Amino acid sequence: MKAIKLFGSASLLVGAALSLAACGQNNKDAAKTAKKFPEQTPQKTAKKGGTLNYAIETDTPFKGIFDSQLSVDQVDSDVMQFGNESLFDTDNQYQITNKGPAIFKLNKKAKTVTITVKKGVKWSDGKQVVAKDLEYPYEMTANKATNSLRYSDSLANIVGMKEYHDGKAKTISGIDFPDGENGRTIVIHFLSMKPGMLQSGNDYFLESAAPYHYLKDVPFKKLVSSDKIRKNPMFFGPYKVSKVIRGQAVTWVPNKYYWRGTPKLNKIVAQVVSTNSASQAIKSHKFDIAGVVNSQWQSVKTANDTNFIAKIPLAYSYLGFRVGEWKDGKNVMDKNSKMNNKSLRQAIAYAMNINQVEKRYTQGLTFRVPTLIPEQFGDYFDKNAKGYTYNLKKANQLLDKAGYKKKGKWRVQPNGKPLNIHFLAMSGSAVQEPIVQNYIQQWRKIGLHVSLAGGRLT
Repeated sequence: MKAIKLFGSASLLVGAALSLAACGQNNKDAAKTAKKFPEQTPQKTAKKGGTLNYAIETDTPFKGIFDSQLSVDQVDSDVMQFGNESLFDTDNQYQITNKGPAIFKLNKKAKTVTITVKKGVKWSDGKQVVAKDLEYPYEMTANKATNSLRYSDSLANIVGMKEYHDGKAKTISGIDFPDGENGRTIVIHFLSMKPGMLQSGNDYFLESAAPYHYLKDVPFKKLVSSDKIRKNPMFFGPYKVSKVIRGQAVTWVPNKYYWRGTPKLNKIVAQVVSTNSASQAIKSHKFDIAGVVNSQWQSVKTANDTNFIAKIPLAYSYLGFRVGEWKDGKNVMDKNSKMNNKSLRQAIAYAMNINQVEKRYTQGLTFRVPTLIPEQFGDYFDKNAKGYTYNLKKANQLLDKAGYKKKGKWRVQPNGKPLNIHFLAMSGSAVQEPIVQNYIQQWRKIGLHVSLAGGRLT
């Protein structure tokens, strides 16, 4: 089973899972540290029955929007992974295969993608997943009444998608049902074909289905708050929802109609635990599966009767710069924006002592990647990319050459105006605050007056 997860998070890990994140640029030694863990627990004969307790690590209650097109919350995605199976399986480079619930065919000349759900893929009420179920998520995403945040320019590449989104058409003209809505196939027509269409997560078409027969009576504007989404969601994956304690826990039981065969576990309980309590929960064996917060590794690594496994995820952190504004539904660049200077942005990157931070706070379990396309994508990964190594001298040289002169303690803009940079940083684990303050001090070393936006982490 391939669970649908947002933002490229790690796959389901068994044992006490070590969640590895990546940020910044390449560090071979740190990457080796991360790769030293096995990706799976020792293989044993599966036993039938029993309850699996799964930790959902979050410091706030989960939202409980259990639909891929309506939710953009990673925590909700983690909670619903036991039933929310993707239409497609992938190989080890995330290229779509036909081993999953649906068959995928791409026709460059015709500018189409054909998706056929396999016979026997059924919802947890026993009904076959049909073509309308494949098409309905596109309506849910593009109809403004749902307030879905998943609509994008990439999806607007589907013929008729924009017209439907703008309310100028009642249907999406670019999605056909060759065997009717109760058949098992849809054909999606595109304005243009893209190289990434062969990879999972490309965003040019969706990889989920929605039970139209179950949801059709719910108006789009009420869908996100409906009990059919929040309390009694329906999936075609291995487990179905049995009980929801809103914001705190979900109990899952086997979907007896699951197309790959009835699962062996009697029950899965996904329950919230705070990140600060996660390490103690692991040591006390409160959960059968729990993620390890990287900064807490030292306190949990000696836990008894625990298998630590890891898989490097596709998720990474990055630093973004405001160089414009969002206006009338579009990104509008501002050539006069104080951050719209390449040398300034490069200097900020060179001043970050990421390797030292990783060693001190995550024991090397967080490491750098040199480019936006990570190593897991094989030949698409640029092995020669070097990124930005820690180099204060180079940072200062870049700023000097670009005209950022010092006026007292701080540098000013090339036009002589004060340069005050506001850094918006998210809250997180217990080490997030010192990490952020460290980077602020690094930037101040090169004369940049940087302070937290609002005076605190968000």
